[in-house]
Amino acid sequence: VQLQASGGGLVQAGDSLRLSCAASGRTFSGYIMAWFRQVLGKEREFVAAITWNSGMTYFADSVRGRFTISRDNAKNTVYLQVNSLKPEDTAVYYCAVGIFRPSVIRSDSQYGYWGQGTLVTVSS
Repeated sequence: VQLQASGGGLVQAGDSLRLSCAASGRTFSGYIMAWFRQVLGKEREFVAAITWNSGMTYFADSVRGRFTISRDNAKNTVYLQVNSLKPEDTAVYYCAVGIFRPSVIRSDSQYGYWGQGTLVTVSS
């Protein structure tokens, strides 16, 4: 499985970005795709996730209402639309894929495959 994340950049507070994660290497029926983020020196933090089959979505409280997650099954791609960006959203954003287990969606240990990360920098 390969995950290719893209779409990060340097933006100002209040701006928006769309992050993409192109997945390949297997079929993803029964899997969940997620975005995590990490600031240097801190633990990786769950951001959002979407189930591949039904499109059920999950969000961290810190981003709910500002971020949306969607998928294009035909393109094997998951998108994270990040709106109303704040300086505290600055981080490397990683996409990941794992088997869908509802009780552990927010745990990074649940995900067996990871992309390389894309940097989002939000200036104030």
